[in-house]
Amino acid sequence: MKQGAPQKTRRERTVFAASDENVMMKQIQATHAPDGREFSVKLLLQIVEDIFHRATPAPGITDFVQHQGSHQAQLYELEEKVLQNGFNEMIDMLSHTISKISCEMSCKCSGGGDAHATTLAIFNLVSNYSWDAKVVVALAAFALNYGEFWLVSQLYLTNPLAKAVALLKQLPEIIERAEALKPKFEALTNLIRAMTDVAKCIVEFKELPSQYITPDTPEMLTATAHIPTAVYWTIRSIVACTSQIVGLTGMGHEYIASTTEAWELSGLAYKVSNIHSHLVKQLTLCFQHIDEKRHHEAYLTLVRLLESVHIDNMKILKALIYAKDDQLPLFDGSTKKRASLDLLRRKSVLLLISDLEPSQEELLMLQQMYSEAREQPGRAESQYEIVWLPVMDRSTPWNETKKKQYEDFQSSMPWYSVYQPSLLDVAVIRYIKEVWHFNKKALLVVLDPQGKVVNPNAIHMMWIWGSLAFPFTSLREEGLWKEETWKIDLLADNIDPALSSWIQQGKFICLYGGEDIEWIRKFTATAKAVAKDARIQLEMLYVGKSNPKEKARKINGVIVNENLSHVLPDLTLIWFFWVRLESMWHSKVQHQRTADNDPIMQEIMTMLSFDGSDQGWAVISKGSDEMAKAKGDTILKSFVDFESWKQSAEVKGFLPALNDHLHELHSPSHCNRLILPGATGSIPERIVCAECGRPMEKFIMYRCCTD
Repeated sequence: MKQGAPQKTRRERTVFAASDENVMMKQIQATHAPDGREFSVKLLLQIVEDIFHRATPAPGITDFVQHQGSHQAQLYELEEKVLQNGFNEMIDMLSHTISKISCEMSCKCSGGGDAHATTLAIFNLVSNYSWDAKVVVALAAFALNYGEFWLVSQLYLTNPLAKAVALLKQLPEIIERAEALKPKFEALTNLIRAMTDVAKCIVEFKELPSQYITPDTPEMLTATAHIPTAVYWTIRSIVACTSQIVGLTGMGHEYIASTTEAWELSGLAYKVSNIHSHLVKQLTLCFQHIDEKRHHEAYLTLVRLLESVHIDNMKILKALIYAKDDQLPLFDGSTKKRASLDLLRRKSVLLLISDLEPSQEELLMLQQMYSEAREQPGRAESQYEIVWLPVMDRSTPWNETKKKQYEDFQSSMPWYSVYQPSLLDVAVIRYIKEVWHFNKKALLVVLDPQGKVVNPNAIHMMWIWGSLAFPFTSLREEGLWKEETWKIDLLADNIDPALSSWIQQGKFICLYGGEDIEWIRKFTATAKAVAKDARIQLEMLYVGKSNPKEKARKINGVIVNENLSHVLPDLTLIWFFWVRLESMWHSKVQHQRTADNDPIMQEIMTMLSFDGSDQGWAVISKGSDEMAKAKGDTILKSFVDFESWKQSAEVKGFLPALNDHLHELHSPSHCNRLILPGATGSIPERIVCAECGRPMEKFIMYRCCTD
């Protein structure tokens, strides 16, 4: 380094480089004068790619002479591309320009001219073309030179004509020094790959569908601003590659021994690759914009379709479940074979919507109800089909584990399901979430035989009444509630086979719950003693708490071992008892019923507040008549005090006397909790206490139970 000579800092060098590039780009922009002709250069680019692919030497550079011509099938493929519509017309229009650029590059590069000046000359030759056509035409001109070079190289040992041309081009000497040339060829190959990638990217921008993305879209504006620079550096790289090929065939040993050119090509490859990365990011943003537009359009089409009247359900089902003419989009759970949507034509269809891991309890109970309906195919209640639509999280990869998990669930279901979750379009999933309000908890959306949605979620009806709720309309739901009164049949349904016979025999039935085993022991022992003293037949059934886990199983075991009472042997039945109550609550809420204006709603809320407390509780009934109910301490105290109301029980009857005594023990001070699952549907803003009628406070609770 010379003393006293001013040295530029890195920042200054960057500023000067940026300034130089700005000047260059102004020169390039000045040459741009498109004449309005529009044509697709995609096919031309494919043929250029084909040349690069076949001409590029094998990884072992010493083997490139043996890199013989294409197979017959590949030749047919190339001919097929050429015969495609419009190619001959396009090449007629461009061939003269391609030849001129090829000659321009060969002449100027052989004289060691200035790369920028040569690049500028090429831009002048393609001034009338769009940016994508400029880069592809220039690439095609280079492919001519590059393809000829490798064609002679590949054939010179076997073809006399190629041998003669190779001698004139000094190719034998190049091939003899193949190992020394390896860095040059690798650098050349890397740069050609980077140039081709950029050209493909620019062509993709040009071919984006204008109905979904316009030039003034922010993503497109950013890309458009960078494309001229990308085209410049690609053509500048083409000039550098041409210099390499020309140098190899005309400069002999000195040029072969030099490594400077390989460094130059590597530097250009790095720059062009960075440009490509930036363009790919912009292209990805454009694709996202297009996808959003397409999905929104498909969503609006679906909304309109589901609001329209149809003669059958085929249009709706085909819109919900992607079905090409040659596809069988359903899997039939009864035959374990693929099936056509046509099997559902003009039938009532229940769409079971869940994630990829539906609740085992829900599946078991639904299977039981579905099977019972199928046992009597002539009944009106059996005239429906179920189709499982799994809503898949598209952000999680679909791998073999997920596929196996899905297939296991699918094969366990006796009804139809979509053959693959991917058959549900993004727009359909959006509709399911936004219109039908799917949020993890399973839905049962009902379509009538014309494809009209007659119930956006019949799961509550199904849990309360099973297939008797057919055709699962709101009108049918209202009719069923009018027939109901609060009695043991509604509360417990047939969760235990013995219940029906106990009711028929006129026995007193006590349902009780809670998780305090000491209270359970005291309560069951006291209740048995009171029943004996009152000379009544009492059957007790433990129904636990909602969301039963291992703790419920242990309590069941203690009750059975100590012969305290009857139990529900399967935790799924305990789950079902409470989910039916929650379903009753949601069903009533959907019909704007509250504890103020509906006595059944008041009873439902009382039961749910029992479950929300930390103590036990009991409900006692005889047949389908009057019921008594209370929290654990109150009901236990009533039984302990039986002597004080025994005479009243003999006169009035056991249940009226028990209710009177419970009323005497009732304290106005209380703390009732109503716990509702957060993902089961709409929760009203105002809920009143079932005990005192005052509005309840609203809290948000997060729970993690691992017992």
